[in-house]
Amino acid sequence: MEGMSAVLYNATILRLATSIPHQARLPDPQATVERRSPICGSRVTVDVTLDAEGHVAALGQEVRACALGQASAALMGEHALGRSAAELAAARDALTAFLAGARDDPGDWPGLDIFAPARPHRARHASIRLAFEAVAEAAALAAATPPPKAQQPERTR
Repeated sequence: MEGMSAVLYNATILRLATSIPHQARLPDPQATVERRSPICGSRVTVDVTLDAEGHVAALGQEVRACALGQASAALMGEHALGRSAAELAAARDALTAFLAGARDDPGDWPGLDIFAPARPHRARHASIRLAFEAVAEAAALAAATPPPKAQQPERTR
């Protein structure tokens, strides 16, 4: 177990785990999604607001996860702004396939190759996927939700 921990919880993972961006929940998000790993109890909640073109304009996250889940949330948070729901879903799917061994690379999201040592440890996969699952679903929900209608001022006679 100690050898596994040294490989999985290396200095890069631990550095990322302590530097998660966007760690404040948004006051009025368009969508919020929480994901939880039943195996370890890790939990990530993601809030998003999209711009008029459907790209993430604001991101907030609350991360209660192991170092692997925290590192993944850090990588997601570093690069999610400006991404569309489709791009976020593609990143989630690439990470999932990479961890499962269905593809050799984690896709084009920066930094995800640090999770290569976790591939043989299936019990760790859910925690690593949490932030990407949550942000992809939140962006899809926000994109599918029409913006609130502006209040029309009441006419006086």
